[in-house]
Parts: sequence; C-alpha cells; structure tokens
Amino acid sequence: MRSAAIYFSMLQAPRGSIHGLANFCWESFRNISCSHVNSSSLKPLASKYGVQGGYRRRWIRRPVTTKTGGRNKTNQAAKPSNLVGKIVDEKVSTSTALDLNKADETSKHQQIQYCGIKQMIAENKDLADLVTVIIYDTETSGLSRKDDRIIEIALQDLAGGENSTFQTLVNPGCYVANSHIHGITSNMVCRRDVPRMEELIPILLQFIKSRQKPGGYVLWGAHNSFAFDLPFLINEFSRCSYEIPPNWLFMDTISLARELMKSGGSNLPSGISLQALREHYKIPLVGSAHRAMSDVRTLSMILQMLTFDLKLTLPNLVTRSFTAFEYVNNKRKKS
Repeated sequence: MRSAAIYFSMLQAPRGSIHGLANFCWESFRNISCSHVNSSSLKPLASKYGVQGGYRRRWIRRPVTTKTGGRNKTNQAAKPSNLVGKIVDEKVSTSTALDLNKADETSKHQQIQYCGIKQMIAENKDLADLVTVIIYDTETSGLSRKDDRIIEIALQDLAGGENSTFQTLVNPGCYVANSHIHGITSNMVCRRDVPRMEELIPILLQFIKSRQKPGGYVLWGAHNSFAFDLPFLINEFSRCSYEIPPNWLFMDTISLARELMKSGGSNLPSGISLQALREHYKIPLVGSAHRAMSDVRTLSMILQMLTFDLKLTLPNLVTRSFTAFEYVNNKRKKS
C-alpha cells in the first residue's frame, strides 16, 4: 500500500510586511535559490489511502506552521466570507442543504463587495500589507477546458518561511494525452494513491488559509493565467461544487512581460514566454520545464525582475488583478 503525498517546503525566510515588491521578495528569492540544491527541504504531509473505501477515504489533515522569531506559530486565517470556504470532511447531504437561491444571492453580494477592494488596496498601505502573494502553476491532461483536467498543481507563498510551498499530482480520472509536454503520464496520476480534485480542494483551501493574513486577501499569479491556468482552476472548482473565495485575486504575469516589451528599452527579452524571460534574466532552470513546481520557482524570480524593471509595487499589481467573479463576467460579456 502506498501513500499519496502533498509536499510542503520549509524555507527559512521571515514573513514581513509588504512595501515595495522587489524589496519584499529579494530575501525570500535568495533563500529559495539556495533551497534548490537540497531536496530534503521538502517535507511530505501524507495520508494513507486504503483500497477499502476507494477514493472516498478522508485525508488526515495537520496544522501548517511557520517559524517567526524562533517560535512555532500556527497561522490563524480569517474566517471565510462565503459558505463554500469552510473546510469540511463530508459533503453536506441534500436534507441539510441551505436555500440555494438565498446562498447564491449572498455569494453574489460578497463578490461585488470584493470587486471594489482592489482600488482600496491601491490607495491604502495598511490594506496592501494584508495581501499574500501566491505564485501558482498547473499542468493538465490536455488543452480542452471542458473535457481535460488538472493533473498537477504547485504553489509558492512569496513571503517564504516554513511550509511556503504546496505541490501535488492530481488524479484526473481520464487519459493524459499531452504527456510529451510535461512528462506526466496516465500511469503516474491515474492511481488510487493520487488524490482526485474533489479530495484536494479542501486541503488546498486549508493551505491557503494557513498562509493568508487574518482578514487579508490572496493575490494569485501565473504566467498566461487568464488564458490557461485560471479557467482550468475555475472549472475544477465548479465541477466539484466549490466556489473560489471572493477574497482571491488573480493576475497574469504575461501582461507584465508585454508591458516590458512595449517600454522600448535597449535591453529587452526575445519574447514573453516563460523560457524567454528566464533566459533574459539569466535564471537557471531547476527541475524539468513544464513541471508545475519548476515553473513556479522560475516565475517567482521572474516576477521580482519584472516588477523592478517596470517599477511596480504590490498595489500596482493588485489593480491589474481580477476576482474569479470578475473574470467570468468579463468572458461572458465578450462572448
């Protein structure tokens, strides 16, 4: 019997307030670079699956801690502002279901409230200090948002510290057609010891809450996020009957690369792809390209360089972000 493992790294960078993004990231990035050479910095947090009960067996969850000033502290995340944000071990039965129409109206009201928070963060430094920046990447079984599934996801909290990264394969329950791109085969993920997305989402929510500042917001960043990663993430949450929390904001670093290309400087990258930016900034490739954690670590360093070159602060990035609610509405308007 094998165990499925979700990996959390223990990076020893302190968590501090965010002022200028480049200054904020630098110490974390330096430690991240050093941690590449030691695979023992990855700590498996696993739970055993038995054959009996199949995929419905529950995962054992443990509190995620970070070290601050030599003491272990368990981060107290803010209470979720929507019903689906709660971490639950069992699905709510139909007999105890809430009035769906009322819940839907409440959710929409909360989404509208959060849509206006971006400008407030841009104008208020105290609110900006409550933002947690998460770099993420997904690998999928194919390119169809309707039929294909996420097969790997990786995240990194730019504040660093213990347990600042999250990585796992995901059982898609379908054939992986594009393994030639990322090297992930059907045999690697279509197994009983690899979690399905409906089992993974509660753990993912718990990890984000452990990194989120009390009463704060989470800014998710990925390269080509709006065209690829975010639509897949939204579809997976929807398929599993979860809502993406309204205090999650999403940005696409490819738009920053386009801004840099339009700046007209003398020293510009050859393109806006992750590889072109990595080569431009002379960032060494650690791990395999097109694997989620390798791309996350690369993008974490690229983001520092882009924000420095474009003279962007964290509030500047927030104004370029969207909630999942805004993203979906904008897509509907364009279609």
